Amino acid sequence: MQENERLARTFEEKRPRLHAVAHRMLGSSDEAEDAVQEAWIRLHRSDTDSVENLDGWLTTVVGRVCLDILRARSRREEFFEEHADPSAGPRSQEGADPEQAAMLADSVGLALMVVLDTLDPDERLAFVLHDTFAVPFADIASIIGRSPAATRQLASRARRRVHGASPLPDLRRQHKIVDAFLTAARNGEFERLLTLLAPDAAMRADDTAVRIGAAPLTQGARDVASVFSGGAEAARIALVDGSVGAVWQSKVRPIVVFRFTLEDGRITAIDLVAEPERLRELDVVVLDG
Repeated sequence: MQENERLARTFEEKRPRLHAVAHRMLGSSDEAEDAVQEAWIRLHRSDTDSVENLDGWLTTVVGRVCLDILRARSRREEFFEEHADPSAGPRSQEGADPEQAAMLADSVGLALMVVLDTLDPDERLAFVLHDTFAVPFADIASIIGRSPAATRQLASRARRRVHGASPLPDLRRQHKIVDAFLTAARNGEFERLLTLLAPDAAMRADDTAVRIGAAPLTQGARDVASVFSGGAEAARIALVDGSVGAVWQSKVRPIVVFRFTLEDGRITAIDLVAEPERLRELDVVVLDG
């Protein structure tokens, strides 16, 4: 009993770092917590008397669990792409955790997550564990089943892709402005909406959005603010092709995507996309819960 209590205390001391590792790997608070919990279960079931470096052992376990999750996620994406219903809307990932948006913006970084999502699971694990948490390549190699030299090459390739990526928009700033706009809309704060819109802001709607009830063109900050004031209850913040926007969706698929154009800290244009063909081309990731 005393040994179990000692192990539990030790694990709790190391939990924040383990969660940070899983969080950076997976980009999801819930999945990170699942990975850490799985590490605790494996620790509880294992004979750790011969373990000299418990930190390293736990990091290895969390890394393996994360790798399994990433590989399973990759297989699911490949399956859905292969069997996609051409009549369905765009692929959308739910952010089940209400703190997902803040987590991505502050802890991982929205821009970094966009780039990390382009890496395959092994590259992502090698890059994150080595470059962020200083885990030796030999330890990472044992997780992914490759040689240390091959693991080093994976991390190097991932590093080049991360640092050589096209310049990404300031997603944290975008998120702040779009969130403030939607909040003001829901609260009916007309004057606040005006401060977030450029004087000549315009809202354009495609043919399907017009059939749903939107005007083809709304010109000027006051008119755009009038449309949104007291509304946008169902709109949820989302990444739309790597930029911050919003989406109104049913339980199955997005119905309307809101694409925002920002200049000098203000919204200059809002495009409503509802045509099925255009929606299918968009990558939509819901951020708020």
